[in-house]
Amino acid sequence: MPLALLPWPAEVETRPGALRLDITAPHEALPLAQHRAVDGPPEGYRLLVDAHGVRIEAADDAGAFYARHTLAQLVGRDDEGFFAPFVDIRDAPRFAYRGIMLDVARHFHSVATIERLIERAAELKFNALHLHLTDDQAWRLALENHPELAERGSSTSIGGDPGGHYGRDDVRRIVAHAAAHHMTVVPEIDLPGHTHAVGLSHPEFAADPVLTPSVLEVVEEFGGGIPVPGEPYTGLAVGFSSLEAGAAGLEGFLREVFAEVAGLFPGPYLHLGGDEALGTDRADYRAIVDMAVRAVAATGRTPAAWHEAGAADLPEGAVYQYWGFVTPSEEHAELARRALVRGGRFVLSPADAIYLDMKYDADTRAGLAWANGPTSVRRSYEWDPAAVIEVPEERILGVEAALWTETIADEETLERMVFPRIASAAEAAWSRPLGSAEREWESFRARLAGLGPAWERAGIRFTRSPEIPWL
Repeated sequence: MPLALLPWPAEVETRPGALRLDITAPHEALPLAQHRAVDGPPEGYRLLVDAHGVRIEAADDAGAFYARHTLAQLVGRDDEGFFAPFVDIRDAPRFAYRGIMLDVARHFHSVATIERLIERAAELKFNALHLHLTDDQAWRLALENHPELAERGSSTSIGGDPGGHYGRDDVRRIVAHAAAHHMTVVPEIDLPGHTHAVGLSHPEFAADPVLTPSVLEVVEEFGGGIPVPGEPYTGLAVGFSSLEAGAAGLEGFLREVFAEVAGLFPGPYLHLGGDEALGTDRADYRAIVDMAVRAVAATGRTPAAWHEAGAADLPEGAVYQYWGFVTPSEEHAELARRALVRGGRFVLSPADAIYLDMKYDADTRAGLAWANGPTSVRRSYEWDPAAVIEVPEERILGVEAALWTETIADEETLERMVFPRIASAAEAAWSRPLGSAEREWESFRARLAGLGPAWERAGIRFTRSPEIPWL
């Protein structure tokens, strides 16, 4: 059994012997580490365990933080107690951005649930939490300058399940907890589609629903009824809603919203959505996205958007989040090429690999299967960020696993959908390219099996996929 390290470090040298630890739980090993600041890549570190103890060298606090989590993964136990094997690890991330997205619009999830997700993602060296705060089903963020958005738009969830929203104190708590774990929170206000909830309080900004055959098919399969202007929507259909480009006051409204969002979330990115605006005229789409980009620019933040925004005019350096398949359609590939020409950077979230709400197999209780059918753990692992869309690796900002919550209403279901496939995304974001040294399936499945007992001790309710030889 190899060292149960996830994600796999850049360089690992193992040596005979082990350091005995006078502790009663694995994480108690962390205070033993002696930390020395050195020059090196951001978030990188060296972890040395030998007969003299544990030593960490890191260029920044994040590197030391990740080194300690690597140490915690190394800790084993035998009849004599806890120990750490002698190793010399030199490590740094492949990509600067390593994110997980949580959709809190389709189903509301508590601050405590979000905090636990932050903690567990940080242990796998993720450094960004993307919160999908608004959609057709709800507007989850309370704003002082527009309290009506949450007051009217957050009362329910898909299927009529309970709703909820986050106040300013909730946001401060989430942001602070993320910062303590070296994670940045990226807020998303989705537009011009996915905006039915906006129309509950601002009908003057909302176009009439566009009921395409695909919308009607989803209603037929999943229920939820036809979307009705002015009434909360609790179904699963997408692509029917839009803001009205010519609505008086829309740009001022967007400026007020994004200004307050920027004040609540101190990170460098504001995500403006831009996806699945199927009911929006193409000229109107560009006009509304341009309004949103100007609103984000006024805050001094970098705009991020789903890759469909390649059809609009985002500024150089903007971030495009690709959610198409590992093998892109020509339409999605063309949008990526247009974004590349405009100087865009990319976050990779291929739906048929690291959309964590996809079923593991046909028998999975929760989840959907529209992204090329169920996504096994192996399929979630066997892809490489640089091989998805034709862009230079230096223009790839990073990788983000996404959890949409149409079918995920509680924390146990959330955990079972996230774990273990989150580890696939962690390794794609941090480690070397697929096929390099330990970055291959057989090594991964063995190391993942070795991490299972630690997840059990932490109380994580993970899916015991038969693909993994769990210990």
